[in-house]
Amino acid sequence: MRSGRVIIQDENEFCFSMDAVLIAHFPRFKKNSRVIDLGTGTGVIPLLIADDVKEICAVELNSRMADLARRNFELNGLSEKISVVEGDYRKHRELFKAESFDAAIANPPYTPLTKGEANKISGIARARHEFTATLEDVVTAARFVLKFHGAFYMIHMASRLCEIVDTLHRHQMEMKRLRPIQPKAGRDANLILLEAIVGANVGNLKILPPLIVHNDDGSYTDEIYKIYNT
Repeated sequence: MRSGRVIIQDENEFCFSMDAVLIAHFPRFKKNSRVIDLGTGTGVIPLLIADDVKEICAVELNSRMADLARRNFELNGLSEKISVVEGDYRKHRELFKAESFDAAIANPPYTPLTKGEANKISGIARARHEFTATLEDVVTAARFVLKFHGAFYMIHMASRLCEIVDTLHRHQMEMKRLRPIQPKAGRDANLILLEAIVGANVGNLKILPPLIVHNDDGSYTDEIYKIYNT
């Protein structure tokens, strides 16, 4: 991984995908930022952003995953910079002080329980479907922990964009940067990367050129290789 880091994962639990790598490379953090990762899994996002920020709090509900995250931070010599909070971020008022972070980042469950078929492995099912955290839950938690003008970064389904914009607006956050992700050129976007700011005025949304994942022959694009090599 970045900076020569390594990661331990459990094949019986949810292993990180490209989504986590893409959202980790999207933010524009300030070096003195205090960042919270809502649903860290095995800690891949903190491992990838650790060089860019001052301090990270990694929150994880699954005790097995939280333990792996701790081991990963220790293994990479980052225990002093990255702390693990094992708990449910829906109980944010019990876990954190209000408006105590400069930025929040999330790769949350995408799929409502009314759609799709949940994987039989519980850890994987929780990571992909809204069993333990909905879109409303993650946005609510982000707003509670973020300072005024704090930034929220998230990757989510493009098909839920209208719902995402409405949810952010109801929680005093406005989207300021949006980047669609397309499987191939000419295909509809299936995911989006977004930046929302607490207390920002409505408008002035910057829509970035789409990120294309695959070439027509199925190989990864140069930009994807560049992201993975930085």
